[in-house]
Amino acid sequence: MHDTKVTIEKTEILSDNWYTLKKVTFSIQKKDGTSEQQSREAYDRGNGAVILLYNKNSETVILTRQFRLPTFINGNASGMMIEACAGLLDDDNPEECIKRESEEETGYKISHVEKIFEAYMSPGSVTEILHFFIAEYSPEMKMNDGGGLADEGENIEVLELPFGQALAMIDSGEIKDAKTIMLLQHLRIKNIL
Repeated sequence: MHDTKVTIEKTEILSDNWYTLKKVTFSIQKKDGTSEQQSREAYDRGNGAVILLYNKNSETVILTRQFRLPTFINGNASGMMIEACAGLLDDDNPEECIKRESEEETGYKISHVEKIFEAYMSPGSVTEILHFFIAEYSPEMKMNDGGGLADEGENIEVLELPFGQALAMIDSGEIKDAKTIMLLQHLRIKNIL
């Protein structure tokens, strides 16, 4: 493996509406040592965090269901997606972000989270790094109904599901969200539930 030399030659903002879409022209050194000019678009929505809440005693997990426009326009007839709780970092560190998002979306106030890894979810087109967490929950941690923030247009349904059912929902296609599949499989591989 060689170190690739990349020189950014030009960056254009194509859209700065919801997030930022940039067109970047760059030179990249190929394996033979020559350089080639390329142009790509990259969508910058900031970095995020995701968490899977689990309860060892009841062998359940907390997931959310909400409408996701991109899936709707790509063939998901209802547009509804079942996902682990997630959010953008904004100005928070990943741990503080995911604790805040957990309470806003699920209603559970979590004090201890375990970071398991970071991943680029769509590195060919999106700049986002996602920080993955897991945390135990119990009924007494439930502070409110969750559902997200109305002023952010969130209308989130909170689901408490048996772990086995959540895994079966991957096989049935009911769960198609990559971050959620990764977290459920992490619990399975590590024998946490």
